[in-house]
Amino acid sequence: MSTEIERLYAEREKRVRDAIGLRKPDRVPIVSATEMFFIRSAGLTAAEAMYDYDKMAAAWKSSMKRYNWDMAPLQHAIRSGPTMELLGMKTFKWPGYDLPENSYYQWVEREYMMADEYDEFLRDPSDFTIRKLMPRMATSLEPLGNLPPISWLGTGYTLLGMGPTITGLPAIQELMERLRKAGEEKAKWDRMQQRLREELEQMGYPLFTMGVTYCAFDWISDCLRGMKGSMLDMYRQPGKLKAAIQLLEPMTIQMALTGAAKSGIPRVWIPLHRGAAGFMNDGQFDEFYWPCLKNLIMAIIEKGLTPVPFFEGDYTPRLERLAEFPPGKVLGHFDRMDRKKYKKILGDVMCFWGNVPSSLFIAGTPQQVKDDVKELIDIFADNGGLIVDASSTGPPPESKPENVEAMTEAVFEYGRNE
Repeated sequence: MSTEIERLYAEREKRVRDAIGLRKPDRVPIVSATEMFFIRSAGLTAAEAMYDYDKMAAAWKSSMKRYNWDMAPLQHAIRSGPTMELLGMKTFKWPGYDLPENSYYQWVEREYMMADEYDEFLRDPSDFTIRKLMPRMATSLEPLGNLPPISWLGTGYTLLGMGPTITGLPAIQELMERLRKAGEEKAKWDRMQQRLREELEQMGYPLFTMGVTYCAFDWISDCLRGMKGSMLDMYRQPGKLKAAIQLLEPMTIQMALTGAAKSGIPRVWIPLHRGAAGFMNDGQFDEFYWPCLKNLIMAIIEKGLTPVPFFEGDYTPRLERLAEFPPGKVLGHFDRMDRKKYKKILGDVMCFWGNVPSSLFIAGTPQQVKDDVKELIDIFADNGGLIVDASSTGPPPESKPENVEAMTEAVFEYGRNE
């Protein structure tokens, strides 16, 4: 890395850290959580990105150089297509397999845990995960549903007597072979990710984040019970829902700390789905969602890391709760938000990231994008607690490139702090 590249890298890292810490940076930073837009902008289909790793990496570098943001996003939603095929994932639909080649991948939300299975899950979550959840989530793992309780293998006698018998079954041997192939394929993807990170750093762009975790309520609602199931549980069996949240909460914290430690990047991405105003009222938020979210974020802060919650949906009614966080320790990415109300309540507490309407990138003009970015800068310029991005996870795939370029141009024009 040349001296000039090292200087740019350090400047960008400091710029983002200053904004998060509510210290005026030399310029308002631009950091995007975009994914599929980068791919389309470079001329690739979504399917090509998920099946041709070298093309995906080249597209990422090309788009990063073109739009010249302060940090590079990671591919949280772009996954290895061959790995998912080998596993037979039922929880996703993706381009090039069961969706059109240029569509966005989709999470398949179902009740993977039934309403009457809380007790079994709470009694032994590891066993339940292996013998119930995993077979329901991937076709290649269906044979796990025929295993005896895993705890039965916990003695030398049973391990010797049952272990070889189980692993000798044709269905289990086929499962292990598919897992071996999936592991080899995923290793190729991981090597590409590491190589891409190094190449981006050689270009002077730090990686924004690699570690990811979830709020415990979202883990249950998104991945176990589904939205309908979890919402009914708040009324029909609130005690068991809370018990499951309490069980998962330490796991969400450990996931955050482990991801940050492995990557060496001190920022942890936390996508939030069910806590917005449209999903639950204030009382339900305080009872079911806020305690586990607050505990997660405070635990991350206590370890010297920066939690980065993506507040999907409208969080304007939650501002008073968010004001409980310590100043300059949290970076919030906001979808829909009353900016001026946020500034009044949270302007001295949390750095504001995002909120340029996604619709402007698709249907607006470059000048409309610039005007909106200028409004953001005018509102938040006094203390520097602003990072610019689109309202969703970066500019959507259908964005006009000239409108995305206008976002960068507006920041360079209006966002310098002399």
